[in-house]
Amino acid sequence: MGPDVPLLNDYKQEFFLKRFPQTVLGGPRFKLGYCAPPYIYVNQIILFLTPWVLGGVGTLLYQLGIMKDYYTAALSGGLMFVTALILQMTNLYAKQKTVTVERMQIQNTLTDEDEFEFSSCVGSETVKFIIPGKKYMINTVFHSLLAGVLCGLGTWYLLPNRITLLYSNIGGTVMIFVFGWVTICIGEYSLIINTATETATFQALDTYEITALMRPFYIFVFIAVDLAHRFAVNTPILEQTNQILHIIFLFLPFLWAMGILPPLDALFLWGMEQLLEFGLGGSPMSSNTKLLVMFLISAGTAIASYFIPSTLGVILFMTGFGFILSLNLSEIAFAFKQTMISHLASSKSKNVHRGLRIQFGWREFIFYLTVLAFALIEASLLHQFAGFSSFSKASPQAVASYVLIVLLIIMWILREIQRVYLFGVFRNPFYPKDVRTVTVFMEKQRRLMKVGVVRRILLTLVSPFAMIAFLSLDRSLQNLHSVSVCIGFTRIFRMVWQNTENALLDIVVVSVAQMLAFNPDLWWNRSLDTGIRLLLVGILRDRLLQFVSKLQFAIAILLTSWTEKKQRRKSTATLIMLNVVFFPILLTFITISAFLSSPLLPLFTLPVFLIGFPRPIRSWPGPVGAAACVCADTVYYQQMVPSLALALQSALAAGSLGLSLPGSHYLCRFQDRLMWILVLEKGFTYCGVNIKGLELQETSCHAAEAHRVDEIFEMAFEHQEHTKILSPNHYFGHILTPCTVLPVRLYSDARNVLSGIIDSHENLKHLKDDFIKVLVWMLVQYCYKKSKTWESLGHGNQNKKGSFPANRHSGAVERSRPLREEDSFSVDTIEDWTDDSDIFDPEPSGRMKDRKEPGQLGMTRKVHLSIPGSVETQSQDVPQEMSPEDKLYRAVVLGLPAVDKGKQREVLPQVEFSCSYSELLSIPEEWRTAPVPASKVNEMRQRFPEEWYRFILSQLDFFHLKEKPLNLLEDLMKDKALKDLYIHGVLSCCFGLFGLDNTVPAPSHVFRAYTGGIPWSVGLDWLTGKPELFQLALKAFRYTFKLMVDKASLGPVENFEELVNCLEEYENDWYIGLVSDLEWQQAVLQEKPYLFSLGHDPNLGIYTGRVLTLQELLVQVGKLNDEAVRGQWANLSWELLYATNDDEERYSIQAHPVLLRNLTVQAADPPLGYPIYSSELLHLPLF
Repeated sequence: MGPDVPLLNDYKQEFFLKRFPQTVLGGPRFKLGYCAPPYIYVNQIILFLTPWVLGGVGTLLYQLGIMKDYYTAALSGGLMFVTALILQMTNLYAKQKTVTVERMQIQNTLTDEDEFEFSSCVGSETVKFIIPGKKYMINTVFHSLLAGVLCGLGTWYLLPNRITLLYSNIGGTVMIFVFGWVTICIGEYSLIINTATETATFQALDTYEITALMRPFYIFVFIAVDLAHRFAVNTPILEQTNQILHIIFLFLPFLWAMGILPPLDALFLWGMEQLLEFGLGGSPMSSNTKLLVMFLISAGTAIASYFIPSTLGVILFMTGFGFILSLNLSEIAFAFKQTMISHLASSKSKNVHRGLRIQFGWREFIFYLTVLAFALIEASLLHQFAGFSSFSKASPQAVASYVLIVLLIIMWILREIQRVYLFGVFRNPFYPKDVRTVTVFMEKQRRLMKVGVVRRILLTLVSPFAMIAFLSLDRSLQNLHSVSVCIGFTRIFRMVWQNTENALLDIVVVSVAQMLAFNPDLWWNRSLDTGIRLLLVGILRDRLLQFVSKLQFAIAILLTSWTEKKQRRKSTATLIMLNVVFFPILLTFITISAFLSSPLLPLFTLPVFLIGFPRPIRSWPGPVGAAACVCADTVYYQQMVPSLALALQSALAAGSLGLSLPGSHYLCRFQDRLMWILVLEKGFTYCGVNIKGLELQETSCHAAEAHRVDEIFEMAFEHQEHTKILSPNHYFGHILTPCTVLPVRLYSDARNVLSGIIDSHENLKHLKDDFIKVLVWMLVQYCYKKSKTWESLGHGNQNKKGSFPANRHSGAVERSRPLREEDSFSVDTIEDWTDDSDIFDPEPSGRMKDRKEPGQLGMTRKVHLSIPGSVETQSQDVPQEMSPEDKLYRAVVLGLPAVDKGKQREVLPQVEFSCSYSELLSIPEEWRTAPVPASKVNEMRQRFPEEWYRFILSQLDFFHLKEKPLNLLEDLMKDKALKDLYIHGVLSCCFGLFGLDNTVPAPSHVFRAYTGGIPWSVGLDWLTGKPELFQLALKAFRYTFKLMVDKASLGPVENFEELVNCLEEYENDWYIGLVSDLEWQQAVLQEKPYLFSLGHDPNLGIYTGRVLTLQELLVQVGKLNDEAVRGQWANLSWELLYATNDDEERYSIQAHPVLLRNLTVQAADPPLGYPIYSSELLHLPLF
């Protein structure tokens, strides 16, 4: 696709032009796309201005001095409540008046099908069009009541006298009054008349009609500040805030239309997450429930610390609860629950599998208990004996500061030298060079592994205790019952464990600032205690990092829109020029976005930047791993994720992935597999991640971006021998920065063209002979394993003398074949009716006995044919219902000619074994009943590999037999009857797969035989009627084909022993079949060491072999720009949920080698993205 592909197609453009004005005005539909009577527009205008009219009545009465301001608000609110109820009742009446077959779902989307036939100004169709109504009756009442309250308080908020007192300017009063009422009318219309689709959409579905409450909520926030100013006396800060908010109030419609203000669900989740992280020292959570519970517990802890009467008690309380809340409490609770169940249940509890779970046991419990005890002892002792001295260069707290500074520098160095690039810019000289194999990498990385262990100890044990020492010695803790102390120190005492690296950085910054600014008159020292300073530094640190990431993202879009030729559109030069001219405005947008911790939204991923609405760090509302576009390739990710999680565990603990925080994104690459990793939560010695697998069937866009990813990783890890020390990163500025490689146990995928092997006449000539050998081995193994199974069931002691009756094996030698396994419709196999038979008996009793008791011998099956046209009755000893196969059989045999009663159906002769133990290896009788001529049997006797057959029998041990003669194997080899059975069985399979001719099979026939798609023949029809034998023959053929490939590639097989070893290896370590087989997926999940499949490319006319090999290989890992991912996901959400631009060839999904736009879209949660695999929350222990 070219760069000038339309951003929106014609239909979507028209749709957007209809929807956006509706969003701006709060719901009125003035652009319909078809002709409508004028009263439709007039009615909407009247309803839109109704709140202003009702509020104007109250405002006029107040201005005339007739009523007080609060009575005015009550009057306007009451009138609006009654009006809203009347409007909703009108809608209900219109719905009842129009009889409908089924209840129609109310939709707020504008489509070409929403044409109404309007009959009158107040007709039912008109009412239903203008006032769609509510889905729930409770919302009808609640929203009406809320509309009344909003109108009343809005009237009070916009009273002219009140505005004049704030600004003392008549012109400003008029402007605020007029445009303020426009804002209120927009909020009222969306609440009670028709809710507009918001540009800020978080949930795909608005099940409970929460969207209607969004605009009134923000209006109430502004009114709440005004009410606080009214009732608070002498508060200049409130007055100034109220003046500013009155002006911002006029721009609320603009903020709503631009999607800057979040919907209520996203607002509350974002607010709880921000308060939990920056106000209470916690971590973002992976689910809404966990976020709410953790927020309430953390807030309760901070409040409880306010009422503790002693400083020592406060320190112990904050230290203890800070440590406890930083643990993975959900996993500890789960482990405790499972322990209780296992103790209380009478039997072993079921093994509940919920992804990768931390194995929390006594070792972890003792470790946590020991750390907690030492932390409490340290905090109490230091505070008790050295916590009252003021801060100076020689004070104990200053000494702790020096220790923390040294720790920060050491940990920072130890973290950076484990990554392939220092700061993402220069190549790390300590990182192993030319890393391609696991063995070489592990040998070269031993030193770095030791560095990682040292850093893990410093991070987990040394740094938290050093920070607790610093905090326990702070004088601010002497101020009991202080809100700032409770908030600030509760936060930092928890952050010490929850987010150790950032806490260490914050404390070092505060301590350095305290050393450099000893002047007690400074605002920093006079007005703020240490806890609040740390809180401000923490917020500033986070927002500054966000600002830098967003700025990098914006610059990358600006530059690549011109430097990447495929991204250069006709409008690119103009957009770049506008961004340069209005660069201060762009910086303002980035600053506001960073301040709000909201994504920077590039519209259609063009250099047109908007401020996205704040949302939780995980970006999506649904539960983690709840949905994925599952396909056949999903199993490859399912197999590798456990091993990848273990490798990530080590890398995160060592620090080789850099600073990993909740919201960090990583991209892993191995061959055609791309794994997207999102860090969701993090605490003391644990990390919660979600791993997604992207599609393997690469589209052109996917392939272009994957190729760039490969180039970046190859430059970082595989071409280092040609680079200089501290050479720059050639892909600096790309959103992907390589970190390290991880050894992961997974399948490598090798595909080879089989030209010269499958079409070699020499190879194909030996194919049949090899097939006979493999089939003989497989049949012997099948019968041998069956005999072992039969013996294990307790039947081995039936005949202690060693003689076996003729009917011991499953297929009795004298028994006739079952009815449902007839091999042909020859008249010689059917017994017709005679004069002395009962023509009204559908099935003779003897035949029913034969069917009910298949183990009986000597029964000759009879088939009764009724006279055409006769009335049939059912015998009492025949079941009332017959199977479809029986009915079909009876229907078919009616057309066959009569046969003399004296001519019996042919039965196989009784097999007389010379060795009584031959019964154990006898193949079922029905497997040697293929309709082949006797000449072919004699020919097979000549071709039968007797030496191979004897060698196979000599390999059997019969250990499962308790009593056996010493010369058992020799007797089996000499038994000609047993050998004849195998000759017939092999001939039957050859007849089914190759027919009766002896020609060399063509490559196409070999491929069809391998896939089981051989054209129909009499032999194949017989073979498929024996499903178990057919599967054995198919498996033997596939083994034979793999043997042919191996012989052509590795050389011929030297002897029988080598051939047996090869076949046993196929049986134990290989799955040889088709990629489309269900067994293939099961083999991958069971981690079979090797898998082989044969394929065919009809376009090129070539045959290909695919081999999967399970081994430990190196997976390349890189860190993504978090803000680039969030920004592209924000645009995706806007584009699909609001603009409904789901065109598969839209511009914003095209390949972008720098932004990885296509891969980023794939990695989004369904239904907007389409990963083929998404794990549940994986808990990775980091100790």
